[in-house]
Amino acid sequence: MNLPNKLTILRILLVPLIAAVYLISAMSDALGGSVVIMGIRLPYSDLIVLGLFVLASVTDFFDGHIARRDHLITSFGKFVDPIADKLLVNTLLILLAWSSRISVIAVLLMIGRDTIVDGLRMSAASSGKVVAAGPAGKVKTVAQMTAIILVLLHDLPFAIFGVSLSDICLWIATAASLYSGAVYFLQLKDIVMETM
Repeated sequence: MNLPNKLTILRILLVPLIAAVYLISAMSDALGGSVVIMGIRLPYSDLIVLGLFVLASVTDFFDGHIARRDHLITSFGKFVDPIADKLLVNTLLILLAWSSRISVIAVLLMIGRDTIVDGLRMSAASSGKVVAAGPAGKVKTVAQMTAIILVLLHDLPFAIFGVSLSDICLWIATAASLYSGAVYFLQLKDIVMETM
């Protein structure tokens, strides 16, 4: 197994660890304690989850970069990398919604869109058509990751000005998600509708 694929597997393995730390801290005081920065209390558990999330996100950057640079792109990598990305981001979005830190509606809309787009892609692939990710999909990913980081940081440093930038990023991600989903559907509707 090459290095990019090992990094992808590491990202997948970090997901249950992140979930365990988050759930343990939510259901007990096992990871009690906090640090105060600019008057905002940051629990150690949020900082640990943030560190693991950043580590997993860094593996996402490096696995793609190394695979392209060293010509190590494999069928396994093409299949598993997007799954690892969705597992990481969607797990955190679900956990944050479960603990009422972000909107459940936004998370349901984004996960619903992802499910539909994955179905469209599979249908298109079976017909030999490949649709590359558009700019709106990339905006969605960046906004999702930014929202997650800001929620775990309790909106620092923006919270001292009373701004919930995490909410703004979350709804930008939701809008970009729905828009890119509509673009996918319009590009692939002929394939989906042909056997109706």
